[in-house]
Amino acid sequence: MHYTNATITVMRPIYLLLVSIVCFSCGNERILQLPEIQNADVTEIRDVSHAYLFYDETKEDSIELNRKNLIITTNWLINVDKRLTLGQVIPKIKFLQEKKRNAELHKNEDAKNYFTCNDTSIKNLGFLEFTDIYYEKVELDNDSIDLAMLETSGESFKLSFEHVYIALSVIIDKNGLIRYEDEYVTILQYINKIPPREFPIVVLGSSLNLFFDKNMSFQNYINFKSSIKNLKIEDIIIDNREFIY
Repeated sequence: MHYTNATITVMRPIYLLLVSIVCFSCGNERILQLPEIQNADVTEIRDVSHAYLFYDETKEDSIELNRKNLIITTNWLINVDKRLTLGQVIPKIKFLQEKKRNAELHKNEDAKNYFTCNDTSIKNLGFLEFTDIYYEKVELDNDSIDLAMLETSGESFKLSFEHVYIALSVIIDKNGLIRYEDEYVTILQYINKIPPREFPIVVLGSSLNLFFDKNMSFQNYINFKSSIKNLKIEDIIIDNREFIY
């Protein structure tokens, strides 16, 4: 296994040790390019084990999962090559999540799951948690996407008979942009465009259901997730289910 210069500069000694163990077990050189992030909320994690999703052009699906060093009771650091697409990555991630969630012996409810990133703001590792994210594959045809695709889905989050959250389906293309009113906008621009709604009930805010293009690169996915994390806008709930179309 071999890491690019940008990745080597962010490795801590303990991480280098783990990389060496994987390198020895693999028996050949590998390149894994970590996705980049800025100002990650988490930069230190203890009691960890690792899994690696390699970009491998020699394989039919261009991906290889190495999970030999994962221990159920630890925090999991999932190292994903940023060149992979969500269509390639998410089935492997769901497989790992289900292994941990369905574990019956030695289960640790406090153990979290994180994506490992190269935090360029500190020139070291940063981590993005995805413990409580549930991924679902869905089918969307072109017609449904072309229709006013970010309008209310007709479903609401009901907290009481008179208080609701309006559910909005946010369909994100492979570049991390949202099509709205015949243009492509960022998530922040879209939120600023959400029109006020008049109902005979109290609308507490909006619930965003995120739909990601399966052709989106993992790097663009990390970019989008990071932008969502940094929004911190009141009255907006991000659904913990993420849909891949």
